[in-house]
Amino acid sequence: MALAVSQEILDALTDVAMPRLAPEPEAVEHVTLGGFTIPVRRAGAVVVGSGAAGLRAAVEMKRRGVDVAILSQSAWGGTSACSGSDKQTLHTANTKDRGDDFLAMAAAIGAGGAMDEDTAYIEAVGSIRAMASLQYLGLPLPQDDLGGTLRYQTDHDEVGRATSCGPRTSRLMVKVLAEEALRLGIPFFNQTTAVKIVKEDGRVAGVLAIRPRDAGAANPYGLALFPCASLVLAAGGPGELYRDSVFPNGCFGSLGLALEAGLALTNITESQFGIGTRREGFPWNLSGTYVQVIPHIYSVDAEGREHHFLADYYRTTQEMASNIFRKGYQWPFHASRMLDFQSSLVDLAIFREGQKGRRVFMDFNRNPLPIDEPFSLDRLDADVAGYLRSAGADHALPIDRLRHMNPLAIELYKRYKIDITRDPLEFAVNNQHMNGGIEVDIWGRTNVPGIYAVGEAAGTHGATRPGGSALNAGQVFGTRVAEHVAARGGAAPGALAEGSAEEALGEVLRVLAPEGGGLSWKDIRAEVQARMSDKAGILCTAEEVSGALAEAKALNGAIRDRGIALSRPSEAARVLQWQQMALASEAVLAALDHYIAQGGGSRGARAICDPEGESLPQSVRGPLADVRFRAEREEDKQSQLIVRFEGGGMVISARPNRRHDGAKSFFERDWPAWLTGRIYDHGAPSP
Repeated sequence: MALAVSQEILDALTDVAMPRLAPEPEAVEHVTLGGFTIPVRRAGAVVVGSGAAGLRAAVEMKRRGVDVAILSQSAWGGTSACSGSDKQTLHTANTKDRGDDFLAMAAAIGAGGAMDEDTAYIEAVGSIRAMASLQYLGLPLPQDDLGGTLRYQTDHDEVGRATSCGPRTSRLMVKVLAEEALRLGIPFFNQTTAVKIVKEDGRVAGVLAIRPRDAGAANPYGLALFPCASLVLAAGGPGELYRDSVFPNGCFGSLGLALEAGLALTNITESQFGIGTRREGFPWNLSGTYVQVIPHIYSVDAEGREHHFLADYYRTTQEMASNIFRKGYQWPFHASRMLDFQSSLVDLAIFREGQKGRRVFMDFNRNPLPIDEPFSLDRLDADVAGYLRSAGADHALPIDRLRHMNPLAIELYKRYKIDITRDPLEFAVNNQHMNGGIEVDIWGRTNVPGIYAVGEAAGTHGATRPGGSALNAGQVFGTRVAEHVAARGGAAPGALAEGSAEEALGEVLRVLAPEGGGLSWKDIRAEVQARMSDKAGILCTAEEVSGALAEAKALNGAIRDRGIALSRPSEAARVLQWQQMALASEAVLAALDHYIAQGGGSRGARAICDPEGESLPQSVRGPLADVRFRAEREEDKQSQLIVRFEGGGMVISARPNRRHDGAKSFFERDWPAWLTGRIYDHGAPSP
């Protein structure tokens, strides 16, 4: 029997309308730089990005009296507003059926390694405040009749700390935060692409952007200058880095922008890959109940023949079906889960079908085809059978189990003209999240004074992370950044550093070449995305990564020598984004090459395939020798790789994870540090 939820309720949780933006304030000041007349809009702080993390930072700064403005390439067009999974999650500090403590939660957040212990603790402690403030703003997190928040298990979290409003949780977060930002009167500059950070005397002085609405005869590229005392980078992850990606189109992030400004990056070898629908249609992660209802998964070759390819990997129908189910809460690929016939063998099998040129589908109107015995809900592993029994999902077909367990999953695809009650759903293994990013301290500060980073732009997530904890991290650190900016005098509008702004503009103009005089940005896109998907996806070898790095260096050298061609002035922002994405690609490959060359092993993002590797996945047909891989080394969990762009190349170093000693606070001893603001001096990063 399906859940008794009305269509009106389903529509409200699926069709989340975003608020209309207020009119932008007109520029009252202009400056002439490099022969261009450029509008100037001063602010105490500028937030680049309009997702959940950036909006939280802006709202909290405005509440504290900071003069803040938001720049967005496309309002409500980023990952947190447009992408997600069956059950987007927000972490709480409680469990579904018993108490929890912050140290235990911090340990779970940082369990994958390569994560600062103080950051994990901050995210655990701050989760209560983050959830409560979102509820205050109207986020409809589900509760039981006694007021307890409903929770469930998710990736890399065996306790069950996650909760959800359904597939649009992160969009609902953006909505309530955007409504608050508009209520507070925060200026919002849409269709505005940040292209160069302006620095003066080693600290931030502003950001140079491109805005089509500012274009004119004296300003053909639509340049705009935003002087500021504080800059918050919150533009998300580098979704355009991969061809096979579940990011919405146009998600470039800010890694290249950060590298050019001298910011240090950390953990950029670490991403998440998993099954999802392709970005050419409606990009969405296929986690949660999409796979927990155990649909039939098959591939189709060029001649239209179906292949029951999972039967080439698993030994029994029960083993195959149970591991399809486990993808619901073991969604990301993890190298170790290819062993012992576990759930990432599903990812490997799908990935290899794609390499053969076959298209892969899941069919919710068919149960899995048999390997030995016919599929039966009575023949499943105990954990799987127990879950479905508790959910009351004893229906004959996957589509009926899905209607019962999560009707929103069906409604979501219907909004994009995909009816999974009737048609099979095509999907693949895609890049989904950058766990690394810009290195920050306990207040979200980077190594350049005045610049902060939050959300997926910040490298605070370690090698692996519990599903949904990135949403929590963005809320927690968005608030902490605001507290630090307000406490350290970031409220006043920034001064205009004309000399530094003109120098930054000159660097921008050197990339832009007339048509026919430089590289094609479309060719750069094709080259970068193919190289990253084919050579730096879930399976890597030392030789392929080293060769890919050499190609990336050559591409960036050609860009510096020749520039990128402009066919028309309106392409300037896209040209600069692809120049920066090519730089980010080199940084990722440089870090990955260094990691592999130093003997680094396989973990969440990738399997480092090596004929001498200790780990050999098996299939029902025998050993999978071509994916033999190195095991992760315990010592690699204790440190992070740092990347900086210096002298035209990438410089790689390592640092140990910051520790949290667990020392207890003491009121009378520690209260003065709060009263005097000394707490904001702690943890400053190295310049």
